Amino acid sequence: MPAKAGNAGRGVGDDNSMNDTVRIALDAMGGDHGPTVVIPAAAIALGRHPDIRFSIHGDEAVCGPILDAHPALKAASVLHHAPVSIRMDEKPSQALRQGRGKSSMWLAIDAVKTGEADCAVSAGNTGALMAMATFCLRTMAKIDRPAIAAIWPTLRGESIVLDVGATIGADAPHLVDLAVMGSAMASIMFDIPRPTVGLLNVGTEEVKGIEDVKLAGRMLKEYDFPNLQYIGYVEGDDIGRGTADVVVTEGFSGNIALKTAEGTAKQVGSYLKAAMSRNWRTKLGYLLAKSAFDALREKMDPKTVNGGVFLGLNGIVIKSHGGAEALGYASAIDLGYDMVKHRLLARISETLARGESMRPAAGEVAS
Repeated sequence: MPAKAGNAGRGVGDDNSMNDTVRIALDAMGGDHGPTVVIPAAAIALGRHPDIRFSIHGDEAVCGPILDAHPALKAASVLHHAPVSIRMDEKPSQALRQGRGKSSMWLAIDAVKTGEADCAVSAGNTGALMAMATFCLRTMAKIDRPAIAAIWPTLRGESIVLDVGATIGADAPHLVDLAVMGSAMASIMFDIPRPTVGLLNVGTEEVKGIEDVKLAGRMLKEYDFPNLQYIGYVEGDDIGRGTADVVVTEGFSGNIALKTAEGTAKQVGSYLKAAMSRNWRTKLGYLLAKSAFDALREKMDPKTVNGGVFLGLNGIVIKSHGGAEALGYASAIDLGYDMVKHRLLARISETLARGESMRPAAGEVAS
């Protein structure tokens, strides 16, 4: 069963939290551009969502003058000095050891732990961010390992793909947990009561795939979760087609799929640029179709289709693309805003609780 057409629309909700202020902590020093992108992006997000309040964590000497240039944002923000910045090439263990308690990344995450913020956003080192977030926030009950969920542009709108690199390898129960968490996020993002879920596999036939994937498929059928609809196996080309609202895989293959898609987007863009500049006729054709090409580039650019959610933690953490410009980073802030407003953590917990009540022992699942 295909994903619902038009699922590009961001979720809507009717819970009481819709009227509450959303407090977002920003790692201002993370990413390729640091506060020169993070602070203008926050100003963009504030214009879209006037109920956001920011805590900005970074070097005061660097962040202060940039923040002064955005008076409305400054009035809605508190700047916290962070004396340490995590390098993009720093090993997670080193970053955790040297940045714990004093880096802009750690302090943004810790604001979520202490209840000073509802969400943290960072464009910094992915491995360091996952290590710090897991250490600081810990995983939710019943979740052994966190995951990174990406929003994937498709022919039908958007899908959620996870895990795209948090952990390597997954047994069947972990794949089931990914399905539960991904469906909760898809329900929020796409306003679908029961999102469709597919397991990424080397074929759609029941006999194909490794044993953990086969067992996960049988478990998802057996449990028949009320908040997701399992549609079976999907293949790599089904991701871009939008065959399922949620595509579940383990972090190794998921990260390869993500990087392959990003590389293909850049490759196609280069081909188009070369073709359009070949001679005066193609240059004229480009000028006539410029708006269409601009729309295509925006759709395919991973820096603007931006924001990965760390799922399975006792707090919401959003990972922005490290090279994102202000509009792209603002999109990651928007994502965090949506996840807070529509109670992502509560929805995951509720679905997990329902699943536990109907979940048979692993040995009881039909083979």
